[in-house]
Amino acid sequence: MERIESNPKVMFGKPVIKGTRIPVDIILEKLAYGHSVANILVDYPTINSEDISACLLYYIV
Repeated sequence: MERIESNPKVMFGKPVIKGTRIPVDIILEKLAYGHSVANILVDYPTINSEDISACLLYYIV
């Protein structure tokens, strides 16, 4: 969970990928709509596949 953070000063406290303003729920929504990890990485070049895995783990936990 070291890759996910919540800070009231960033995106109103929504969980985001650490060091970015990319909300976890956006990544999960893209996966739910059938976007591949490769496509997401192209759309968000500042993150990596481990960040996407962390989003999934965050949702499960």
